[in-house]
Amino acid sequence: MTDTASRPKLPLLVLGQGTDLHTERGVECPGDLPPASDPELVERARAAKAALGDRVFVLGHHYQRDEVIEFADTTGDSFKLAKEAAARPDAPWIVFCGVHFMAESADILTSDDQTVILPDLAAGCSMADMAAIDQVEDCWDDLVEAGIADRVVPVTYMNSSAAIKAFTGRHGGTICTSSNARTALTWALDKAGDGGKVLFLPDQHLGRNTYARDLGRPLEDCVVWDPHKPMGGLTPEQLDAATMILWRGHCSVHGRFSVEAVEAARRDIPGVRVIVHPECRHEVVELADEVGSTEKIIKTIAAAPAGTKWVVGTELNLVRRLGPQFPEQQISFLEKNVCYCSTMNRIDLPHLVWALESLVEGRVVNPIRVDPDVAHHARIALDQMLALPGETHKD
Repeated sequence: MTDTASRPKLPLLVLGQGTDLHTERGVECPGDLPPASDPELVERARAAKAALGDRVFVLGHHYQRDEVIEFADTTGDSFKLAKEAAARPDAPWIVFCGVHFMAESADILTSDDQTVILPDLAAGCSMADMAAIDQVEDCWDDLVEAGIADRVVPVTYMNSSAAIKAFTGRHGGTICTSSNARTALTWALDKAGDGGKVLFLPDQHLGRNTYARDLGRPLEDCVVWDPHKPMGGLTPEQLDAATMILWRGHCSVHGRFSVEAVEAARRDIPGVRVIVHPECRHEVVELADEVGSTEKIIKTIAAAPAGTKWVVGTELNLVRRLGPQFPEQQISFLEKNVCYCSTMNRIDLPHLVWALESLVEGRVVNPIRVDPDVAHHARIALDQMLALPGETHKD
């Protein structure tokens, strides 16, 4: 949130000092970020990066904390960063400051001569973890048993494991980003044909929002597949009638944004514009003025007239960075329940320094290597995305 005292602000639940169990995640905020690292670590990071020179390429996702972003050679969303890595074939080491599925995508797209490093292997993604490959394979077996698998085209969000991407490639589907989901879903529906269906993995909200909001299709066409229930908790009749089979997954950060927060913003900040990520729940997206990926959020605010008031619904590290970046705008955070992406924030300066100094010493720590067969089929699904018409691969 911007610091200007005269600007209206939404009430915030101080991290670690309150609870709201009515959010989708239904847990307490884990607490504030740790204080900035010791200045000695900053100097060590600078020295190690200088010693490595062009041999290392550091990628920083938008949701990383500032002290990590400071050392990134480029910033962006997940697929953009993976492509940036592939465009630097002369850099033998790619240090990915993001989460595990992003590093996997970078490994798939880079050459065999390059090594992708994740500074902390515990940096995962709760959404990606909601679709385990065994669960997805069981789902497909159930769809075969139900007699509809031959009419189902899988579409998998970039926020998924390499194994799920490979599943998608084996079954003739495509990957999508939050920017190109509409194009990818249109392609899949056309391929499925009359009576066909799409299995959308792993984020139900992006799938629902794209189908209903972007394509103008009825919500009644969507059903949710719960991997913890027999046949996904659905009847054969429900499956037969559905067009969109949405996996029961969500983003633990974006799922927190609520209708009440949007209503409070409009009440307390006259003339405010609300912009949210499409991973938010459908009722929140329906109330927003603008919906888009983090890249689109940044570009939209950058292009807005000076003095525009924004309330932003995405991860807080990015929102806090927008204030100083666009001081002519009035920028606030959309929810009182302020939580960072806890897994993304596992990549901190101590881990980054460890990874860089290890390279200086000739040791590669935490390399990410995707099984060649998995990488092959995942690449098929990624290539299908790249082959979609128009500018479809921008994250």
